[in-house]
Amino acid sequence: MTELDSGLLSISLDSDSEPDSTGVPVECTPSAPSRADRTALSDSAFQRLKETYKPKVENGEIRSTVTFPVGTSKPEAQEILHAAEELYFFRRYEEAVKFVERVFSEGDGKGEENLDGDTKRLLRHYEWKARGRIGDSGRENSTP
Repeated sequence: MTELDSGLLSISLDSDSEPDSTGVPVECTPSAPSRADRTALSDSAFQRLKETYKPKVENGEIRSTVTFPVGTSKPEAQEILHAAEELYFFRRYEEAVKFVERVFSEGDGKGEENLDGDTKRLLRHYEWKARGRIGDSGRENSTP
């Protein structure tokens, strides 16, 4: 063996799928159960869950679930952003502008301080786009 063979860059490329003494490939079995094994439900458990399941229907009313003044947590920021997006995409532009204005003015004008930079930027973007749609009646009826 040379000095290079036993050095730092010496890598052994043994494979778990090489044949054993009988000629049959040795397979590597995972030590932890797969995701499907962990999340699988029995049929009766699935039926019970299915009976209680109610799909979430987004119909332009996310804003009614937002609590004011706005908090500083990421889930609260996401909910506010989703509410503004939803109003915009349902073409409720005036409501979207009023909602964003309220978000920024709540809490003695500190609503803006509670939001991270990306959320503030996106809210201002939706406010700007909605104002543009309100001001341009020809585009208001076109697709967003």
